[in-house]
Amino acid sequence: MFIVTQLIGLAVIHAYTPQQVQVEINGTLQNVTYDPLPSWFQQPEVKESLDFWKILPSILIAFVIAIGIVFLLSRYKFTGLLRAWFFIVIVMVLWLTIYAFEILVPFEINYNVALIIPTIIALVAGYFKVFKRNLIVHNISELLIYPGIAAVFVPIFNIWTVIILLLIISIYDMWAVWHSGFMQKMAHFQINELKVFGGFFVPYLNKKQRIELKKQKMLASKSKSKGKKEKGKTMKVNLAILGGGDVVFPIITAGVVLRSLGLMPALVISLFATLSLIVLFMIAKKGKFYPAMPFITAGLLIGIAIAYLI
Repeated sequence: MFIVTQLIGLAVIHAYTPQQVQVEINGTLQNVTYDPLPSWFQQPEVKESLDFWKILPSILIAFVIAIGIVFLLSRYKFTGLLRAWFFIVIVMVLWLTIYAFEILVPFEINYNVALIIPTIIALVAGYFKVFKRNLIVHNISELLIYPGIAAVFVPIFNIWTVIILLLIISIYDMWAVWHSGFMQKMAHFQINELKVFGGFFVPYLNKKQRIELKKQKMLASKSKSKGKKEKGKTMKVNLAILGGGDVVFPIITAGVVLRSLGLMPALVISLFATLSLIVLFMIAKKGKFYPAMPFITAGLLIGIAIAYLI
């Protein structure tokens, strides 16, 4: 699901990439930059490299404020307000992702219809995700939420500012998981009290479980060949929690590379983000919490280095 979300993210970011179009102004054709991203989602225009560095502190401050607000609302159990906040954000970013696919289709969709379709889908999906806890809707919506978020932030980053962001987020992730336990508390609150979780639940098997599963498959195959039916054996599996930030920051990074270097280098970024996550799952021990961002950032930095060598 992680890699699928990354690929959807690249498609959405490509759909919202500004295009040069020719427009007739006062009888002459002029090149005008057209930004497909709806105006109410557009960020301040970035013209020079220095502008990226000016915006970065504002992003970090906003990030700290958002964490502080979520912490206070969680601490004092304002679950209704948090659910409303989640619902609004989820509907907005789902709308962005679905609208992006309408841009990518090879035929023109009526403007009003193009606005109505994602609105209806986003409202229905958001309602079931936040208020009804449908597993299928949760998984599908998670695939579409993070590409929409990334599409908003990619335009205000260049490669250097996104690297700085990744390093800061990685340090914060290590502190929040290993030192303060803030991430574990937030995940527990979202799952058990808020009933809304931003991220993926990833089931995985350890070595012993994989051997047992292989044995059960062989026994089932033999029973089937003999025409016998045997009752299946249940098995408890480990469940890894992958937070939303662990998904969206690689999409933002790949999106920045997509706009600066092209598709193949961006795919390299997504590949190495996925490989770094696989490495984390391989070395992770049962019952322990690990910050994913340091591992993902390491993979992204390797991917960026290779992308610039291609």
